Amino acid sequence: MSLSTAARQQYSAMQTNMARTYAVATVTQEFNVEPTHAQSLNDRITLSSAFLQRINVIPVSEIKGEKVMIGVNGTVTGRTNTDHKDREPRHALGLDDEGYELYETHSDVTLKFSTIDAWAKFKDFAKRYSAAVQRQIGLDRIMIGWHGVEAKADTDREANPLLQDVNKGWLQIVREQAPQQILTEGKVPGKIQIGGSGDYANLDAAVFDVSLMIDEEFRDGGDLVAIIGRDLLAHDKGKLYAAQGQTPTEKERIEMAQVVATYGGLPSYTCPHFPSKGIVVTSFDNLSIYFQGSSWRRYLLENPKRSRTEDYNSRNEGYVVEQLGKFAAIEAGNVEFVPGKATKPEEDAA
Repeated sequence: MSLSTAARQQYSAMQTNMARTYAVATVTQEFNVEPTHAQSLNDRITLSSAFLQRINVIPVSEIKGEKVMIGVNGTVTGRTNTDHKDREPRHALGLDDEGYELYETHSDVTLKFSTIDAWAKFKDFAKRYSAAVQRQIGLDRIMIGWHGVEAKADTDREANPLLQDVNKGWLQIVREQAPQQILTEGKVPGKIQIGGSGDYANLDAAVFDVSLMIDEEFRDGGDLVAIIGRDLLAHDKGKLYAAQGQTPTEKERIEMAQVVATYGGLPSYTCPHFPSKGIVVTSFDNLSIYFQGSSWRRYLLENPKRSRTEDYNSRNEGYVVEQLGKFAAIEAGNVEFVPGKATKPEEDAA
């Protein structure tokens, strides 16, 4: 099968426009994306996800090095009687000894000729295609951030459908560098039980306990949030339905998500690919993805032997938790629900 005339025109126009954008003679040979263009491409990927827009996605020049973002881990204000001694500035920047490391990362996409033929009727074919690829790269970045445990030289998507072998994500970094910041069990070894007579009567209590694992100097900064898995939120909402769902006004409030806007005293969020029974307390700007601006390479290949086009993207990329003491979590795989009678919110808070 070959491309139809209309599809050929659309695809060729996309190649020409892409070559013009990246200031190269052709995109059918591998080319280096200039750092300024790499930043623009990265910005478009970031804009494809509300979560990526909240965290740091920033370029660095080296594959390995010290963390880039600077946080302050204590007070800096006071007074010195300079008649008796010199003013002594306090070293308060939150840089630790743990740096970052980037790994070569491939995001390769193929399109069947038949798909391009079907899309050829759209005048904005190139825009649609680019948006779809950028959105998926963005979602993959988030998935790796929450599920990545290692960076294998040869990844296996079938064995690791959550991209666990592409890179070390935020949770894995904390497991290795600050294991005390992740709760792994409660009263029962290897388990964290929520509900009934478990470790926590409800989700609110669990989040509050996790928030106490944050180093004290970060607790009152006003920027902490609770990122909560969908199963935990659904379970909590289910309890509210059981307790109040028969009352029309209360049911409407639950439907409108107006009953609980916070958990453990913190604003709550969820995001794509977050562990379904997970809890993370941190600030958004404590989570980072670094990429080497000079490392992005790309080329487009037409492969008639397989009746498809191929779009190869590669760059060096890695994940960083800027301040380890400002991150606390539970081990989502160890969480289980314990049956118990449904309680009203005011009873839960008692």
